[in-house]
Amino acid sequence: MDIQWTQLTQIKTLHVFGPTTQPTAGIVYDSRDVQHQFAFFCIIGEETDGHLYIDEAIQNGATTIVGSDKVTIEKYASLHANISFVLVQDSREALAYTAIEFNHHSADKLFKVGVTGTNGKTTVATYVRNLFNLLGLPCGMLGTNGIFTSNEILHIKKSTPTTPMSSDVQAIFSELLKRGDKAAAMEVSSIALDQYRVGGFEFDVAIHTNISEEHMEYHKTFDHYKMCKLRLFTQAKASVVNLDDEGMSKDIIKVVQGSLLTYSSNTDSQADLIWTNIHHLADGMSFDLLYKGQIHQISIPIYGEYNVGNLVSAIGAALFAGISIEKILMVLPEMQQVDGRFQVINGPDNRIIVLDYAHTPVALEAIMKAVKKLPHERLITLITGIGIRDFAKMPKMAKTAEGKAEVLVVSVDHPGENDPWVVVDAVLKGFQVPYLQEVLTAPSRHEAVIKALEASKPGDIVLLTSGCINGAQIVRGEYIPHSDEDIIHDFFYNTKLSV
Repeated sequence: MDIQWTQLTQIKTLHVFGPTTQPTAGIVYDSRDVQHQFAFFCIIGEETDGHLYIDEAIQNGATTIVGSDKVTIEKYASLHANISFVLVQDSREALAYTAIEFNHHSADKLFKVGVTGTNGKTTVATYVRNLFNLLGLPCGMLGTNGIFTSNEILHIKKSTPTTPMSSDVQAIFSELLKRGDKAAAMEVSSIALDQYRVGGFEFDVAIHTNISEEHMEYHKTFDHYKMCKLRLFTQAKASVVNLDDEGMSKDIIKVVQGSLLTYSSNTDSQADLIWTNIHHLADGMSFDLLYKGQIHQISIPIYGEYNVGNLVSAIGAALFAGISIEKILMVLPEMQQVDGRFQVINGPDNRIIVLDYAHTPVALEAIMKAVKKLPHERLITLITGIGIRDFAKMPKMAKTAEGKAEVLVVSVDHPGENDPWVVVDAVLKGFQVPYLQEVLTAPSRHEAVIKALEASKPGDIVLLTSGCINGAQIVRGEYIPHSDEDIIHDFFYNTKLSV
């Protein structure tokens, strides 16, 4: 399409050097992805500056360069008269608005549900997708587990682990529409909100799960972390808020401008949706849901008490989509557990292996408490430090798990540029009384999973927490394929069980 760079007022163009209109075949922020007649956006990140790659972008065929560094833009403009150089206040904001235009405002044609919170984003976004699909509202999803249409996974390289860059978000929205989807559920991280990855459009529903300390390596302060999350609720037509979360619920209610539904497990909370009377069943759970003065008895093939709250938040989104509570209740027995979120795998000799992405102290405490309600002899738990995240959080993982399992295996996920043993040692520092349980260590998740399985005996539960991003471990910039499920299968069924 032809883009008239002086006409896109929302991107706050300061000046256009060279042609003001260019045929544009694509918009990218990575110079390696540039092709003929692409627009390249110079994004300034934590580790690099896109302005440093203008030469490469031009060599690869860029006919438009968008940047915020006036001196650099002017320098290149004097050398390339046929290329459009667009000087803007903020390249990230410019990318977001340009992506919306380039993708013909696809976002406006989907019912969009954004989910934010320290824990539970993936689970809730998946529940929204699954629930909407069961209700006949075709829904895709963008999140940690991948990019999905209502029917299948899309094999798209993700630009970030959770919320893609704005140009990718808009391109995915466009693809969902082409495939017949009418809704999209997506995880919205605090960093994404700070970096304008979901800028320029309005969500139909914003869901709040909870807040606890996370991403301090980026935000530096908890106040900044919370402020970024609050932005989601200022760009949503309706909000679903967890009153049980004292950390942020009141702040959200203050900034919400559209419709509001609240949910809680406290019968005195006066929330719109209240769940009580949870019972654990062999094939899931049952609970009571109070809505508009009526009590509804519900059975679901889902494990983990905290997942009842996650499911209720998805019910809130469905109500905002105009679906009656009666229709919602009819399909709940068909809901499925989320891969990697209290995912139960039955092993030999009554062993139970549970996969859960818990990677914060709050989530770890919740999952360890929940798995103990399953029948078992002993609990073996794998905990990790995440090398690409905040080191200050690592000792808290050990402190949280201490004394709650017979065996703890300490390892590393995504060591990044770090020596794996440095990460393991950072976790170990959190133990107050290490002899409360047996503690094993391993320098890779692969070895750690095997150690946890080796430590198990008949009737034990093996809880594997934290986990992978896009089915891989990030090691020195490379994504190394990894699957806990494959390791479990190989261990039990392709090797002899020695315990």
